[in-house]
Amino acid sequence: MNKFCAVPLERKEANEFVDNLHRHHSHAVGDKYRIGCSLDGKLVGVVQVGRPVARNLDDGKTLEVIRLCTDGTKDACSFLYSRAARVAKELGYKRIITYILESEPGTSLLASGWKQTGVTSGGEWTRPSRPRTTKAPTVPKKRFEKSLEGNG
Repeated sequence: MNKFCAVPLERKEANEFVDNLHRHHSHAVGDKYRIGCSLDGKLVGVVQVGRPVARNLDDGKTLEVIRLCTDGTKDACSFLYSRAARVAKELGYKRIITYILESEPGTSLLASGWKQTGVTSGGEWTRPSRPRTTKAPTVPKKRFEKSLEGNG
């Protein structure tokens, strides 16, 4: 079994890791906090947590994992999802959410106690009044969340 260590990261370091290894996203523009996952002194993964992207979920009590990226090290994703939720709970948040591609199984999320709560319809954020461009996939995505209330 891997013996991971959580390590603090500056945003620049997390963004460089994501830019080098993430399969379909570039780095996050902003976040509330980020956590690194180290194994034998080597950074093998990062998680970045911020406000929910969907404004109707941005209630001041919810955070979103906006980036999670590893070098493929076994169990690093589960470690990072668990740590992200633990820190959010300690900060007083009530819920943490994230989205994954519909084609991804969500094994690490399920192993970390998260539950699938829905599927988005996909699409782009662009509107005639607010044009935007994205290189990110616009396919439907599964939403997972974890309640941070109670003892669990």
